[in-house]
Amino acid sequence: MYLITFAVPCYNSAGYMRRCIDTLLTGGEDVEIIIVNDGSTDETGKIAREYAERFPNVTAVNQENGGHGSGVNKGLELARGLYFKVVDSDDWLETAALHTLLDTLWEHLEQDTPADLYLTNFVYEKVVENARFVRRYTENFPQGRLFGWNEVKRFRNSNVLLMHSMLYRTDKLRESGVVLPEHTFYVDNIFAYKPLPYTKKLYYMNIDLYRYYIGREDQSVNRENIVKRYRQQIRVMKEMLNAYSYRDLNKLQSGLSQYMKHDLGVVMTLTMMFTTGGKENIAERKIALKELWENLRRKDEKMYSYLRRSYPALVNWLPFRLCGTVMSCGYKFFRNKLKCS
Repeated sequence: MYLITFAVPCYNSAGYMRRCIDTLLTGGEDVEIIIVNDGSTDETGKIAREYAERFPNVTAVNQENGGHGSGVNKGLELARGLYFKVVDSDDWLETAALHTLLDTLWEHLEQDTPADLYLTNFVYEKVVENARFVRRYTENFPQGRLFGWNEVKRFRNSNVLLMHSMLYRTDKLRESGVVLPEHTFYVDNIFAYKPLPYTKKLYYMNIDLYRYYIGREDQSVNRENIVKRYRQQIRVMKEMLNAYSYRDLNKLQSGLSQYMKHDLGVVMTLTMMFTTGGKENIAERKIALKELWENLRRKDEKMYSYLRRSYPALVNWLPFRLCGTVMSCGYKFFRNKLKCS
């Protein structure tokens, strides 16, 4: 039995994917690695095949280009591990932390106390500048024991759970029915949101497991790229809003309900930030943002009211260009604080 399936979506990743895969291989026979070559035009497929031929726990999959979400979907479809984690091909895991995680999983299985969702820290790594920032959750979660959402403390400001911090039970992911849209960036927001109501038992480990590489010009989280791809950000926002209504969220445990509303507020803020932050196609951007809010008001007026009241979504009441300026300043402050751009 594999404890963890690691899905590694790859697109033209030949220049850096080996570091990622080599760190996953340190998990030994406890881990399964599924490398999804998403229509690459470089040697990504060749490298994936090399690993699959050398290691019995590595599977190489070739598919037509469908985007990051398509790679995650394929990995989940094929996963045989008890738990499932996505590791982007330009990122990597800390070996000592991975061993600590695996030891903990085995201990919990032997005691018949496995969690539905394991949570760890992740590290923003800007290798070029030798700068890093650790995202910890010590103020939000108990440590060293199982807990439920009722014990989760309030998340504040921009702090949310990201895909990098999460290890789901595979059956819980499948039960949630999460399927990520294809040809769309930023779908990790959906992955870190939609399955949450299916997780009842949580366990937080204060270890710096995931290393999140920041700095490539072609990276999807590069500000210029997000501003250009604002429609994809809007699509992700719509998917999240469609997953659960405001009434649905109110039926959940208070800690989970509170967190999921907070998460929506953060993602809505990002959506507004990158829709208003562009200097091109201003008229189209105005229409797209107006349609997002109007559709939400028609479908779920309570959610609409909640998000309109949420800081800093309140800046939406400002004129469009001023809203973009305020949002851009906030983004730059956040990124400088993390030393990520």
